[in-house]
Amino acid sequence: MIQPMHSENNQKYDKSGMNSSENSQLQIFVMGLFFIFGGITSLNDVLIPKLKDLFTLNYTQAMLIQSCFFAAYLLIGIPGANLVKKIGYMRGAVAGLLTMLAGCLLFIPASQKAVYALFLLALFVLASGVVIVQVVANPLISLLGKPETAHSRLTFAQAFNSLGTTVFPIVGSILILGSLATVDPALLSAERLKDYRTAESRMIVHGYLGIAAALAVVAAVVWLFRDRLKGETHEGGSPLAGLGLLKRPRFGFGALCIFLYVGAEVSIGSLIVSYLKQSAVMGLDEQSAGKLIGLYWGGAMVGRFIGSGLMRFVSPGKLLAMVAVGAITLILISINSAGVVSGYSLLAIGLMNAIMFPTIFSLASEKLGSRAADGSGIINVAIFGGAVLPLATGAIADMTGNLGLALLVPAACYAVIATFGVYARHPAT
Repeated sequence: MIQPMHSENNQKYDKSGMNSSENSQLQIFVMGLFFIFGGITSLNDVLIPKLKDLFTLNYTQAMLIQSCFFAAYLLIGIPGANLVKKIGYMRGAVAGLLTMLAGCLLFIPASQKAVYALFLLALFVLASGVVIVQVVANPLISLLGKPETAHSRLTFAQAFNSLGTTVFPIVGSILILGSLATVDPALLSAERLKDYRTAESRMIVHGYLGIAAALAVVAAVVWLFRDRLKGETHEGGSPLAGLGLLKRPRFGFGALCIFLYVGAEVSIGSLIVSYLKQSAVMGLDEQSAGKLIGLYWGGAMVGRFIGSGLMRFVSPGKLLAMVAVGAITLILISINSAGVVSGYSLLAIGLMNAIMFPTIFSLASEKLGSRAADGSGIINVAIFGGAVLPLATGAIADMTGNLGLALLVPAACYAVIATFGVYARHPAT
């Protein structure tokens, strides 16, 4: 372990090799990373209704937005981790940020060409950068400070992630959905349709250009610190070493539940605007419905604090089972009611989602010991559920013409998660 160092002016250094001032500055920017990539992910919920209307898509086609975004976790997760091992945390963070920036800039030609496939490509590149930054962010925030306070720093950073998922959809719905014209694209000629799509997608471009500017600033700051981090170490071994952990029943079951949880959470978030627009539910316009997405993700932020307190009295496994059953109950209430009861019961599922990811992760990873890093990598790949299950949910919505029936897909996911909670209610052996 690297010992604290002292310079001639008695400046104190921690295990990261930075003095306290440098450390604090970098921590602020890392917190900013959590805020940005959390917000970028939830902004997809605003893009879906926008692009669905612009390109006259069905639900299955619109859900390709989530599929392309979360496919990056499957395709880039392990290569991204290997890249970070090779070039280090700081340079890895810069690589991820620049990849995110490139994805944001790709929205410009996507808008100019008015081609849906280019928007999907831009989202995949953007998500690839997000994956690399996520590989860096968690261990980096742990390294920047005292080991005994690492858990509190990571929890605090996750709060910034939740703040991003709450704020971005509200701002995005004003900027992006607010400009949605009351024009039926199906009635326009080919030339006028292209002009319409180009004009209407400009607000999308403006929003992502603002994000690109912020990413450029953060990347420049992190680059300045690229050679100052001294406390990082990386284990070697096969890039696919973690796959063997799936043979362990508790870990394998937990990884499946991460896949299902992310898929369920993203499926619901993706349908909120369309669901709340229905006359039988709340009959809202796009912008008003988009603003309420913040309640769904904000519920997850509030629920995280409530759940951490409840875990002092209830075992994590039992609490996980309880909130999963709560999510199923809220879905059933929503699809069997109307008006504000139907709408707000769906939004309240965010509160149930709050503890699921960290609880499933910790229960699955118990007793992994030196294999914890490998386990974390596999869990990261399991986030790919956000690419698969929203597509299935959209397909059912198209086949049945009923968004309520489509919500039974995430309900089934929560049923499996509840079963895992009961299974893992006792400590691992």
